Amino acid sequence: MTTNENMKELYQSVILDHNKNPKNFKKIEGHTHKQEGFNPVCGDHLHIYIKLSDDKATVEDVGFIGEGCAISKASASMMTQAIKGRPVQEVKDLYKDFHKLLTGKLDPENDENSLGKLQIFSGIWKYPARVKCATLSWHTMAAALDGEAGIIKTE
Repeated sequence: MTTNENMKELYQSVILDHNKNPKNFKKIEGHTHKQEGFNPVCGDHLHIYIKLSDDKATVEDVGFIGEGCAISKASASMMTQAIKGRPVQEVKDLYKDFHKLLTGKLDPENDENSLGKLQIFSGIWKYPARVKCATLSWHTMAAALDGEAGIIKTE
């Protein structure tokens, strides 16, 4: 098996696992931030719940609920794992790196980044419709942290 085939198999395995068994798939009681996201192209619809520390500097807890395609659900699941317990500024930097990755503006093997396991999504930029699926939870999370009003849509 070539490296490319191995990555594709790993990608599919990770996506399917997070789709079947999403992490942090829950509403956070006592959340400090909440936002709704919708992808009209695919029908993905979710709510992100974030609880910041008392000093508002750290993501203490994060969860999501909703329905969506496997990529959308897996991305939301992995996002919650990646941001829980991290300082808000690191979360915002991670959001920027993830967005660059999904739009083909970051090469995870050659460009400095903080993506870690999220690099699994590196080939998705080749499928524009799927970029919206993978970024929905991230845009929704960033909007929640920024206090944006209204439903976040990927159009």
